Amino acid sequence: MKLGIIGYGRRIRSMIDEMIKLDSACEIRAIADVRNQEIKRELGEDVSEKIAFLDHPEEMLQCMDLDGILIGTRCSLHAEMASRVLPGGIPLFLEKPVATNKEDVIRLKQGYDASDTEVVVSFPLRVAPLVRTVKEILDSGKIGTVEHVQAFNNVPYGGVYYHHWYRDENETGGLFLQKATHDFDYINYLLDIKPTMISAMVSKQIFKGNKPAGLKCVDCDEQDTCTESTVKMQKVHDTPIGEYCCFAVDTGNEDSGSALIQYETGMHVSYSQNFFARKKAAARGARLLGYKGTLEFDFYTNTIKVYRHHTPMVETYEMTDEAPHFGGDVVLAQNFIDVMKGKAKSVAPLEDGLLSAYMCLKASESAKTNTFQKIEWS
Repeated sequence: MKLGIIGYGRRIRSMIDEMIKLDSACEIRAIADVRNQEIKRELGEDVSEKIAFLDHPEEMLQCMDLDGILIGTRCSLHAEMASRVLPGGIPLFLEKPVATNKEDVIRLKQGYDASDTEVVVSFPLRVAPLVRTVKEILDSGKIGTVEHVQAFNNVPYGGVYYHHWYRDENETGGLFLQKATHDFDYINYLLDIKPTMISAMVSKQIFKGNKPAGLKCVDCDEQDTCTESTVKMQKVHDTPIGEYCCFAVDTGNEDSGSALIQYETGMHVSYSQNFFARKKAAARGARLLGYKGTLEFDFYTNTIKVYRHHTPMVETYEMTDEAPHFGGDVVLAQNFIDVMKGKAKSVAPLEDGLLSAYMCLKASESAKTNTFQKIEWS
């Protein structure tokens, strides 16, 4: 299985590692990245000599016989690179968010509709064993039709969005696109009905301040006392991601956000995300309520509880496996291998990635304009 990589970033590296573990026939044959020389040094001469390092993705598409292409560039380039790959028909693994602005969403959708390319979007939550079990319980009718959802994501590693390049909203498209795109997707998957309207609100209460633009923690006179100091984190053997001061005037991104989503049946979902929760305050999951019962689950505890409304009964399901992204990465990796072999269809198709990105963009627009936004999608 000959793989071509456009943007050899941290996330795509982990997915390739999973694929190689599952099938040793998977091997990298080409990399197109602006950091090619640095990547060569990281991989070492023995590995690098077997890989074609290219300056432009077009060289990969035009000159190489590949079984699959994986895109792991920075977020703002996902749609651009995917649009170039789609016409070739080579199976594509695409990192989320699939686009960071409305124009790219439309362009990517048009390119996808005009192609026969199978695309696997990096949505590990929807295929995680926990969510698949939730889907089975919901489909059994045990709690009745889902009529309300309360979803949440309290991120314990939120510093990455303020210390690192993720602080640049021009690159990320904002934190709905960075985090809620996963949650909106798994909610859509569980409900299997169309969203029709969204409203949202964001706030920035913690990660703001008057420190100079571009300040790095290593150059700050508070590096040994600041709770968010990456220098201090390294000293206590915590691994920081990034180096910039999160209390500087150029620190981007809100630090909490909430959305209300209406669906075609009239039911609605409330969703809230937070980026300054830490340690055991971490939580990610949802409560889904029907007339017969309530189901709740949390990725961090890896548990599901079903509360019967009309009998004194609570059912608890505990997942025993621990794996990256709650087990979803392995499922995505195996699915992409099977797609490349022509044995399967995508379990995380691009149309779902486009819908999730569109919802996130509409949420951001709602927060900026204080308006309800229609989700007009076909």
